Amino acid sequence: MTTPVIGVLALQGDVREHLIALASADAVARPVRRPEELAEVDALVIPGGESTTMSKLAVLFGMLEPLRERVRAGMPVYGTCAGMIMLADKLLDGREDQETLGGIDMIVRRNAFGRQNESFEAQVDFSGIGGGPVEGVFIRAPWVESVGGAVEVLATYDGHTVAVRQGNVLATSFHPELTGDDRVHAYFVDMVRAGL
Repeated sequence: MTTPVIGVLALQGDVREHLIALASADAVARPVRRPEELAEVDALVIPGGESTTMSKLAVLFGMLEPLRERVRAGMPVYGTCAGMIMLADKLLDGREDQETLGGIDMIVRRNAFGRQNESFEAQVDFSGIGGGPVEGVFIRAPWVESVGGAVEVLATYDGHTVAVRQGNVLATSFHPELTGDDRVHAYFVDMVRAGL
């Protein structure tokens, strides 16, 4: 069985937690900050953090276009929270100068579940993952307002879409890397392995 090399975009956000979760799911995990590091990985995780800061740093580090090119070329990508925002084709409540990578035909609303002090945890039924619901940690989390026909909705919470997949691209509103439950990361590693 091939062991995929999966990068975690290390410009801002909860990078370390994703590296640990990916390693637990039998991937080789490494931080990615520069285009040459991006070129060396089979797939990428875009962590949670602050989406406007992340987009500005991607421009500053010369990563925005290389990231867009790899996503367009079919590289598997998984985005959590701010990562979901980065993978949206369209944003609601984003800043005017905010850049996204695209990759999923969806409209995402930033901070849809509320501000920092309204963060919460909830059980989420996730299609394609066995063993019962996953624990969702929602921190200033977005939700998906609408999706195109090629997008598969994998999970909803309180009537809102919180996990989606389009081809090789996966996104969740919540942070599974903060729970110690690595099933969502294992699901992504299996997606990556299937394409190798």
